[in-house]
Amino acid sequence: MTLPAVPVSLTPEEKFREYLASRPKAQRYTGQQRDLVQHIFASHDHFDADALIDDVRRVGLRVSRATVYRTLTKLVDAGMLRRIEVETRTMYEHDYGYPHHDHLVCESCDKMIEFQSETIENSVREMAEKWNFQMSGHTLILRGICEECQKGRQTRRQLDMI
Repeated sequence: MTLPAVPVSLTPEEKFREYLASRPKAQRYTGQQRDLVQHIFASHDHFDADALIDDVRRVGLRVSRATVYRTLTKLVDAGMLRRIEVETRTMYEHDYGYPHHDHLVCESCDKMIEFQSETIENSVREMAEKWNFQMSGHTLILRGICEECQKGRQTRRQLDMI
């Protein structure tokens, strides 16, 4: 499923610059940060810090490991990336310019499938209201085995029976 983009008034670069300037102690926008923001927002993928470091090096960007980790933290604080904890891994995805959604995570191949459900959204709001809970957001991750991995398991199991 491809999520529809949400219209935004600023580019990711402009939004990040605005965030840095609005900090109690304004921070400058470095060339390494610019390269990272452009690279991260060039495609909508789930990634972890190590994969991002490998990817930026593969495409020839010179960004230090420390800058990657600091910039990821700032992008989360700015509301531009969402941090998703999956087992022992910390994954990131775009939050700026994308609607709220939830995930199916394959325990076999680590594939993350995005989905939206009005039924789930309504149930979550209903539970918050029932308990007079002022909700700021939610994360739902369903774990299991994706369709492709299920097919692979079925084939192996039939062969094991011979």
